[in-house]
Amino acid sequence: MKIAIIGGSGFIGTNVIRLLKGMKDYEVLNVDKRQSTAFTGITRIADVLDREAMAKELKGVDVVVLLAAEHQDNVQPISLYYDVNVEGMRNVLYAMDQNAIKRLVFTSSVAIYGLDKDNPDEFFPADPFNHYGKSKWEAELLMQDWFKQHGDWNISIIRPTVVFGEGNRGNVFNLLNQIASSRFMMIGKGQNQKSMSYVGNVVAFIFFLIENNFKGYSVYNYVDKPDFTTNDIVYNTGKVLNKPISNVRIPYWVGMLGGYAFDILAFVTRKKFAVSSVRVRKFCAVTKYDATKVGASGFVAPFTMEEGLKRTLVAEFVVKEG
Repeated sequence: MKIAIIGGSGFIGTNVIRLLKGMKDYEVLNVDKRQSTAFTGITRIADVLDREAMAKELKGVDVVVLLAAEHQDNVQPISLYYDVNVEGMRNVLYAMDQNAIKRLVFTSSVAIYGLDKDNPDEFFPADPFNHYGKSKWEAELLMQDWFKQHGDWNISIIRPTVVFGEGNRGNVFNLLNQIASSRFMMIGKGQNQKSMSYVGNVVAFIFFLIENNFKGYSVYNYVDKPDFTTNDIVYNTGKVLNKPISNVRIPYWVGMLGGYAFDILAFVTRKKFAVSSVRVRKFCAVTKYDATKVGASGFVAPFTMEEGLKRTLVAEFVVKEG
């Protein structure tokens, strides 16, 4: 079976390729607009914005795993979210159709639900609060319309919550890094639950969907349980790293004022900063999602949340002797 990972040079994609490369029954191709630092030999340079390039690179492919996306909080211009996440999807569907490929695994996001929702499952109404979430939802709507005319396709959509793990440099890493360097201060009470996903489990679930070839159109929230509170994350990080944790807590409204100040500074200087109003809001929000459907599928995560967090912390912050 030949599998094309579109956007495989990134964090999740690199881990997907690493897993699949160890399987003798799979041939893996990475299609990305930038070269992979880990898998140069199987990488073909092409942009999802170029539909003819996509069609060319997908010849002979059996399954497409679409990971390519604009996902950071401060992408400029804003139109890039929709160009890449929506029109890029349209181009991939076109390329698949041109090559008679009928199996697609797509990573969407729980961002389509919005913030502070009450444990949404896959049937919960979409209510995205930012352009990333809105563009991911538009991409899903595009696939829904496509499937109405292509009922013989097998489409699996994964909506992961925030993904962390070794080598990632996203929001979870920033939080862990602040704790590890004793620069962390809690904003709010820290009792908000934060659904998270360890990359080793997300990758294993992608492989599970490829192997089991579920029929039709399926959507899955992906979350590793149990849901940690922000206090739980801080406690477990301090425990693994043997670090004292600051008791200083900043009221939420003060944190938001600081975030808005950095928003203005970023606008004036045209620079990106680690602090923004969006990041403060996301940090303090409840992000708890129902993942019953994944459990019912028969998938068993290879790592617990505690194991995933410990593996990440040890890889990133524990100094190896010798």
